[in-house]
Amino acid sequence: MNPEAFLSRFKQAKASAILRTHDTDHARQAMEAAVDGGFRVVEFTFSIPDVLELIREFAAREDLIVGAGTIVTRFEAVQAVEAGARFLVSPVVDEDVIKTAAELGVAMMPGCATPTEMLHAHRLGAQLQKLFPGQASGPLWVKQTLGPLPFLNIVPTSGVDLENALDYLNAGSFAVGFVNSLFVPDEISAGRFDVIRERAAAMIEAVGQHPARV
Repeated sequence: MNPEAFLSRFKQAKASAILRTHDTDHARQAMEAAVDGGFRVVEFTFSIPDVLELIREFAAREDLIVGAGTIVTRFEAVQAVEAGARFLVSPVVDEDVIKTAAELGVAMMPGCATPTEMLHAHRLGAQLQKLFPGQASGPLWVKQTLGPLPFLNIVPTSGVDLENALDYLNAGSFAVGFVNSLFVPDEISAGRFDVIRERAAAMIEAVGQHPARV
């Protein structure tokens, strides 16, 4: 899947499920719950033990698009794509990682905290700009940033939840990512995957209220 095809699919999906935990089996079950709830774009962060195994397993499913997060080195980028990742996410703007993603033919989403960083990431070739860390003004920040920079594809993640996801999309966000608001750590530890599944379904329903885009 080339970057253009991914962007089209992600734009239609409007949301991704982003998992960060410290147990491989719990990670598998938690992400399965999110998929059962309706998510089709999923991201495993490199902080998960045996993350490449999980990427391979979920990437083998034709109905899913799997990405790798917390990518901060060229080596990690190569490993992730070889395992089946079709997009890469980083918490920072790293020129070498962005260049590597382009060489590997996958979409890149670096973490950006300011409009300046977003513009820099865009000029380096990153198709998406992850808003990270989250901003206190939330959707308003996205709207104000897109005013003078409408060509950016901003994807908020930190702080996005069931209550504000639609507000972020209405403000112009390309898509949103759900992290701890979907995968509550205590629920994962307790094996409450049924709760995660129900919340995932509610989140997919919420973002589905935003008009479909072409």
